[in-house]
Amino acid sequence: MNINTREEGGYAIIELIGEVDLSCSPVARKQILACLKAKQDLLVDLSAVTYIDSSGVASLVEGYQTAKKQNLKFGLIGVSDSAMSVLQLARLDKVFPIHANVEERLRADG
Repeated sequence: MNINTREEGGYAIIELIGEVDLSCSPVARKQILACLKAKQDLLVDLSAVTYIDSSGVASLVEGYQTAKKQNLKFGLIGVSDSAMSVLQLARLDKVFPIHANVEERLRADG
């Protein structure tokens, strides 16, 4: 897994690339929580995720819960088909705010 970070539209954006599994999900978790600790609204870009397991999903859930507690915005963008199927199995597609891209999220923020 590789991670790219950038800022766009007032959000920190973490792009996860490749397989997000037990061996690398702690790195993703650390990056997600670091952004939230810095009081940044956060979008996690899953467009380049080829595989995600329960540990990767747990990192996303922890980020979402942390953001809610801190009154920060959190969402997923560009969710790949493989990641979406895992989120749907866990019914998390109904929990996370999911948008196609940053622009769509910014329009939803209104």
